[in-house]
Amino acid sequence: MALSPLNQRRWRNFKANRRALWSLIILGFLYGLSLCAELLANDHPLLVRYQGQWHTPFLNFYSEQAFGGDLRTEAEYSLPEVQCLIMSAGALECWDDPEGILAEVQEQGTVLGQPVDKGYILWAPIPYSYKTIVNTRGVAPGPITAQNWLGTDDASRDVLARVIYGFRLSITFALVVTAISSVVGVIAGAIQGYFGGLTDLVFQRVIEIWSSIPSLYVIIILSAVFSRSVSLMVFLMVLFGWTALVGVVRAEFLRARNFEYVRAAKALGVGDMAIMFRHVLPNAMVATLTFMPFLIVGTISALAGLDYLGFGLPASAPSLGQLARQAQQNLQMPSLAFVAFFTYATMLTLIVFIFEGVRDAFDPRKTFR
Repeated sequence: MALSPLNQRRWRNFKANRRALWSLIILGFLYGLSLCAELLANDHPLLVRYQGQWHTPFLNFYSEQAFGGDLRTEAEYSLPEVQCLIMSAGALECWDDPEGILAEVQEQGTVLGQPVDKGYILWAPIPYSYKTIVNTRGVAPGPITAQNWLGTDDASRDVLARVIYGFRLSITFALVVTAISSVVGVIAGAIQGYFGGLTDLVFQRVIEIWSSIPSLYVIIILSAVFSRSVSLMVFLMVLFGWTALVGVVRAEFLRARNFEYVRAAKALGVGDMAIMFRHVLPNAMVATLTFMPFLIVGTISALAGLDYLGFGLPASAPSLGQLARQAQQNLQMPSLAFVAFFTYATMLTLIVFIFEGVRDAFDPRKTFR
C-alpha cells in the first residue's frame, strides 16, 4: 500500500536523521533475532531424522519410546544414549556403549559392522535454553568458555541464552505496556482538554489522587498476594502508568480546541469524536511522541528494578534485572556485570535515538526534505 504524500515526507525526514535510521535498523535486527530465540538457543534439537522420518523436537513432544527407548517421558536429547538411539536407528547396543556406537555410526554408518539407516540431529547454535542447567562441574557462576560464550549464572544457566530471551521479553513487555498506557492516557487527556469545565476538573482530581498512590508498595504487596507472572506485571504497570501522557495531551487539546479549524468543523456539524481524533490529535502527536521514549525506557527500567529487588517476574523468567542482581552478588565474576550493563545500555540508547527521529518526522515545524 502506497504511503500518502504527508507520510512520505515524514519518512524522508526520518531517514534524514542517520542516527535514528541506523538505530532502527540495528534494534530491528536484534529484536528480530530475539523473536527467533527458540531457533538460536534451545536445548531441544531443531530437526531429527530417525528411521527415515523427520521430527521437530523444539516444537513437538516426543517420548523416548519414539526413538527406540523404554521411557514414556520426553526424550532427554542431551544424553549420549538418546543421541546414539537416534543416530543408529534404535540399536540396542546403545545402552551398553553409547559413545562407541555413536562414533562408529558417525564415521562408518554401521553398528558392529552392520549398516544402519543413519540418523541426523540438527542443534541450535546455542544448545541451551534460558532455563537449561549446564554441567559446570560445580562452578557457579561459571567463566566464559567455548561451551558457554558468556559464561553461566549462579544457577548454572547459560548467560547468552538468557540475554537473548530476556532482550525479547524486555522489548515486548515495554511495547505492550506503552501501547496500552498510551491509548488510555491519550483518550483521557483528549476528553479533559477538549471538553474542559467540570469534566476536566473531575478528571484532574481523580488523577491527582491516583498519582499519589505509592505504586511500588502496591506492586510489592500484590506480588506477595498473587502468583507473579508477566500478565500481572503488565496489568500493574498499565494501572499506574497511564497517567503519564494525560497532562501532555490535555495541554495540547486545551490549546487547539479554540483554533479556527476546530470552530469551522463544529460549524459544519462534525461530531466531537471526529474532531478530537481526526483533526486535533494529529496536531498533538509531536508532544505525545516526545514522551514516548521516556515511557518505554521507564517501563524497561521499572521492570529491571522490580526484578532486581525480587518483586518482578518469576525467578525462572529470563529477566535482565535478575542478571544485574546476580552481578552484584557475584563480584568475583565481572563478566555478569559487563553483560548486564552493555545489554541495557545498548537497548535504551537505540530506543532514545529512534524516537528522536520519530519526533522530528512528526514535527510540522521541521523542514521536510
